Amino acid sequence: MNSINALSRRGFLKGSAVLGGGLVVAFAMHGVHRFAMGAENQGNVFAPNAFLRIGNDNSVTVLLGHSEMGQGIWTGLTMLIAEELDADWSKIRVEHSPASAADYGLPGFGGMQITGGSTSTWMEFDRYRQAGAAARMMLIDAAAKRFNVAPSEIHTESGVVIAGEHRATYGELADDAGQLPRPDPASIKLKDAKGWRLIGKPTQRLDTPEKITGRAKFGMDVQFDGLMTAMVARSPTFGGSVKSFEGAEALAIPGVRKVVQVPTGIAVIADHYWAAKLGRDALKIEWNPGPNAGLDSRALLESFRKLAKTPGLSAGQAGDTQAALAKAAKTIDVEYSVPYLAHAPMEPLNCTVRITQDKCEIWTGTQFQTLDQMVAGKITGLKPEQVEIHTEFLGGGFGRRANPTSDFVSEAVYVAKAAGAPVKTVWAREDDIRGGYYRSAFLHHARIGLGTDGQPLAWKHVMVGQSIMAGTSLEASMVKDGIDKTSVEGVADSPYIGELANHQIELHSPQTGISVLWLRSVGHSHTAFVMESLIDELATATGKDPVEYRRALLKDHPRHLGVLNLAVEKADWSAPLPDGHALGVAVHESFGSYVAQVAEVSQDNLAIRVHRVVCAVDCGIAVNPQSIAAQMESCITFGLSFALHSKLTLKSGQVVQSNYHDYQVLRLNEMPMVEVHIVPSSDKPGGIGEAGVPPTAPAVANAVFALTGQRLRELPLQLSGV
Repeated sequence: MNSINALSRRGFLKGSAVLGGGLVVAFAMHGVHRFAMGAENQGNVFAPNAFLRIGNDNSVTVLLGHSEMGQGIWTGLTMLIAEELDADWSKIRVEHSPASAADYGLPGFGGMQITGGSTSTWMEFDRYRQAGAAARMMLIDAAAKRFNVAPSEIHTESGVVIAGEHRATYGELADDAGQLPRPDPASIKLKDAKGWRLIGKPTQRLDTPEKITGRAKFGMDVQFDGLMTAMVARSPTFGGSVKSFEGAEALAIPGVRKVVQVPTGIAVIADHYWAAKLGRDALKIEWNPGPNAGLDSRALLESFRKLAKTPGLSAGQAGDTQAALAKAAKTIDVEYSVPYLAHAPMEPLNCTVRITQDKCEIWTGTQFQTLDQMVAGKITGLKPEQVEIHTEFLGGGFGRRANPTSDFVSEAVYVAKAAGAPVKTVWAREDDIRGGYYRSAFLHHARIGLGTDGQPLAWKHVMVGQSIMAGTSLEASMVKDGIDKTSVEGVADSPYIGELANHQIELHSPQTGISVLWLRSVGHSHTAFVMESLIDELATATGKDPVEYRRALLKDHPRHLGVLNLAVEKADWSAPLPDGHALGVAVHESFGSYVAQVAEVSQDNLAIRVHRVVCAVDCGIAVNPQSIAAQMESCITFGLSFALHSKLTLKSGQVVQSNYHDYQVLRLNEMPMVEVHIVPSSDKPGGIGEAGVPPTAPAVANAVFALTGQRLRELPLQLSGV
């Protein structure tokens, strides 16, 4: 239960002075520290997650501690407050909150303010509703005093408090409500689901008008008088450094003001982007390539392959797997691999910084506000609270803008500090693709023994790939006995393996010198491809239909079965298909949500064409079905990029690809028809921004096998002419 505590009258009045009058409601979760916006914090305090403001003009403003990067939380989280508040939806406003670990830290992330892991809705589901309900109670109490009636005689409706003939808007009651003590948490009652008027209803996104009209401001849009632009020349090899440089020719470019060395390379600071780019192009730099100049994709894969043949750290074990494999009626022994991947958001990285004697202001699209705040404080010598983060809309993040080293923010702070002036540091897309922090390549080796009934009898599974948590602040909580949970998720907790009496899961986490990071769907981005392809292989080996085989294995997993059955029903699994077409299926749980997909494919020479993807999702309570459908469509698009195109290769320590022409993502003309079907549920909400990615590649790969007989075990999928 959330703890909601009283604000002093003076605190509310101070808040009103700042906000121009009205009611300010803060809310927090039990077990975290307490806060109050505009209030005097006395005694024990709780850190908040968000704020609710109700103005005298009847406006309702929600300040989100999370970042809006296209996933729709501006609408979804706001619906939770508006539901319990009985707000007038037309009066709702949303803003990104300031950065503050004390105010907006999340217990699931060590008290840091972060948007990631598909956690926003499920972590906030209770406390956002609690905040709306608490505010509504205060407004009712204020109306009861004004109308001289009992609170039980009052009801609310679309921003209006009503008692018989008496009516008052929330704005009219805001000042009075702000002077009342906060309700006892035990007295706050949330609506029964049967009474929901917003939650569960398809709702248009609040940020859509801003983005359609161009009023929405992204990090790249930040501009003010005196702002300069910088580009940084960084080492072309991982771990390389500047040996020497000459900046005279860069300084000769009109508009270039300074050339300075920063920890990441050489920065060219200019009046505008084009001058900065030309100036950077004119730099003469001699690089020390460092210890990783020999990195090569083929050699790395071979080294992973050799590691897979040696004992790894145990990520799960039961019974005597080796003995059971020896007794199996049939054995499958296969290898799968996936490449390094870049995040490649549509908006390249950028960060604007202005440093004064006692303040550092940062404008950027970030997923990790309070870490950025701490890092900037260390660089500037300021306290974290002296660093002000202005979170802008993010033109895509996918994890790249939640970096454990705050790389692009810290670099921008160093540049502004060296410049002695406000600077926007901009990355070209080539910088972004080649700039490090990738999803690690992974190699899987699986040996599976089948019984006479065709069911798995024993399963040995070895994974080789870099840890994204090692060396970060999250290592202590996410790496246990050398096992990075994110490397093995989707295998170690697979319903196919966990119940087997004989199984052995091992992990190798080599250090390569390549910087790696979580990417949308994290470990599930590779484990689902492998697991769902393997299940298809087992079905083929036993001569069984892939759907029926899964149904038998998942008989004790109703939510897996629910989405599987819905997807194959809506895809009409057994119906005849056009000549040259085939279907493939995959089902996977991640981030607390269950997703099944059926893909319909054909081939054009050696090109794979995906015509249709039918998706069924069980994400618990569906707060905004419209947003959920959009996120599934987005996930499928992302997953198809993995399946068909995206791949980073390294040669001589450098990334070969540079932009969308050679690091390909799905094109508009390749987009299939997508159908999304949501399973009705009263379970706790799960994550939705990532859960649709994992099943896509295996569904396509399984369809390709059904069509061609070629079992493709490497991403991106590539048919052979044999």
